[in-house]
Amino acid sequence: MSLEDVRAKMTHLNLPYTAARLAELVDGAVRDQQGPLSFFEQVLSLELSQREERRIAVSLKLSGLPKGMQLDTFDFMFQPAVEKTRVDFLASGEFVRQKENVLFFGPPGVGKTHLAVGLGARAVELGYSVIYYTVEELLYRLKRHAGTPVGSQRRQAYVKNALVVLDELGYQVLDRHETHLFFQFVSARYLKGSTILTSNRSVRDWVQVFAGDEMATTAILDRLFHRAHLFSIDGRSYRLREFDKLMREAER
Repeated sequence: MSLEDVRAKMTHLNLPYTAARLAELVDGAVRDQQGPLSFFEQVLSLELSQREERRIAVSLKLSGLPKGMQLDTFDFMFQPAVEKTRVDFLASGEFVRQKENVLFFGPPGVGKTHLAVGLGARAVELGYSVIYYTVEELLYRLKRHAGTPVGSQRRQAYVKNALVVLDELGYQVLDRHETHLFFQFVSARYLKGSTILTSNRSVRDWVQVFAGDEMATTAILDRLFHRAHLFSIDGRSYRLREFDKLMREAER
């Protein structure tokens, strides 16, 4: 049997990555005097590894998560208010399995979005379905289906995904209709899925964000905060750090 015959069978069995590298793999096996079982294990491991890389790449693209915000690039030394041990625990994905929420509070530029997106990317790697929205994007989608209770919108990404990463709560004041839709969204996911939320407004200011509606705000807080991990980041701005660096270089 020729290499081409084997390659054709591997392609038929949907093993395209190792099929394309078959000659290289066989040469390496002969050179290293690999046994048949070891060679077979290598082929399967390489194919599985490539499939996992493709799965992650496709899932990250579908999630809409911004690029370039991985947990391993977050500067914990610059932002000591963030406990790395707590973030490392969340990176295990246990909070998604337990359907718990994560909330990041703090002024602009302190790394809230970076941490939220990094945890979302990690959840994708662990095999969970993830979707990312800004609050404005979520409200746009909720309004399109306003005639149907959110809990009944099972095919919508903001309902069916295991984790929703929701960014930028507080940059806009919601009217009463938007507040009602947001409450429906939070209620639909309560104990059924996890939500990571970032906000530049402290909790005591949320009534102003939610149309001045104290009852709705309390109901939203009650569902979000139950079984939640809270982070309050009151540190320096990463973006201003880069600006200061550029200014110092310009002055030289």
